[in-house]
Amino acid sequence: MRKLLLVAAAVVTLAGCTTAERDATLGGAAGAAIGGLASGTASGAVIGGVVGAASGVLIGKATRRGWCVYRDRRGRLYEARCRGL
Repeated sequence: MRKLLLVAAAVVTLAGCTTAERDATLGGAAGAAIGGLASGTASGAVIGGVVGAASGVLIGKATRRGWCVYRDRRGRLYEARCRGL
């Protein structure tokens, strides 16, 4: 039950994120898991998380065509054509 609550909290947290924030979060989580498992240390997990977050943003930006989710100055989310592509 506890794991289900943690997963539900993570899904709700990511629901309000912009596209780049989601890419960074998912990349960082995957990188931290891989870095932690590969090295067996906390520093390996931290390094993996940083590299994964940066990679998530860059790969997401390079592969996404079309529409992205952005946040305006008031915090509202909106969809528009992806910038910089």
